[in-house]
Amino acid sequence: MSNLSAKIPDGINFLSKFTFGRAGNALKVVLSFYISKWIKKPIQWGIPISISIEPTTSCNLRCPECPSGLRAFTRPIGMLEQTFFKKMIDELSGKLMYLIFYFQGEPYLNPKFLEMVKYASDKGIYTATSTNAHFLKDDIAKKTIESGLDRLIISIDGTTQETYSSYRIGGQLDKVLEGARNIVKWKKELKSKTPHVIFQFLVVKPNEHQIDEVYALGKEIGVNEVRLKTAQVYDYEQGNELIPDNEKYSRYKKGKDGKYEIKNKLLSHCWKLWHACVITWDGLVVPCCFDKDAKHQLGDLKQNSFHEVWKGKAYHQFKASVLRSRKEIDICQNCTEGTQVWG
Repeated sequence: MSNLSAKIPDGINFLSKFTFGRAGNALKVVLSFYISKWIKKPIQWGIPISISIEPTTSCNLRCPECPSGLRAFTRPIGMLEQTFFKKMIDELSGKLMYLIFYFQGEPYLNPKFLEMVKYASDKGIYTATSTNAHFLKDDIAKKTIESGLDRLIISIDGTTQETYSSYRIGGQLDKVLEGARNIVKWKKELKSKTPHVIFQFLVVKPNEHQIDEVYALGKEIGVNEVRLKTAQVYDYEQGNELIPDNEKYSRYKKGKDGKYEIKNKLLSHCWKLWHACVITWDGLVVPCCFDKDAKHQLGDLKQNSFHEVWKGKAYHQFKASVLRSRKEIDICQNCTEGTQVWG
């Protein structure tokens, strides 16, 4: 399920999205990153290979380490508008490879979400999203397959209701499983190879004993892959009730002084900053998914084109600061550049 053979079809699908324009852009991005890393000065050729865009900040759950769940944003909350989205995709589609419909919030709460997925898919962009799966009723599951979505990540952080709801507060595991079964059913009915369905298991102390069980559950339902993910915890130095006992599944380790510290060495470079970016529902461009409250605003797509923002002074200065010392940047201090424990 999570071995190489299960991932090959998804990899082939992703590679099928390559065009000469996208391949040339990707090469420029890679070269500019390694040259910048070498000379310690930011150079940026090409545009991002991957972009994350936020369909909404709204969410039906109240997860304890999530600003959406805590209702703790200081930035405006709202829904991505379809007109703005289409304008952005029209500008970027010739070179953009990968579009993630997720930042904060539950994507399926945006009523135009699947229409936007289809718009991007029709332009040959690999599309992905992450969902808590509470809204994947039969008709919505069918529309999800028909939208052309390439990857569907379903958050399932427990194999019993008690364990699941200890983190996914307000959630119902039976709805998650029903939604997953609906997706698998309609893939078969419509003879579709997509989306590649992933059960993503956020490993925390209350659920780490259920890792084997989630693999078995994924196999029973027929998802393509089960993926284990380490949890980001905000207050970790003195320990936290969410940090797993098995350090293998944790982003943090206990130091000699008894305090917890992040495993990542925070080297002064960041591949993600060169090849990807995040766009909020209202058009703000931020460096990455660790800037959940959009404190580091690098541009506004309601005021400027993406190319103007990407090549602008604010982006250049932020990249220079990363090459100088990542440890001095607040959003980098709890960053593992997407560290996951692969199943």
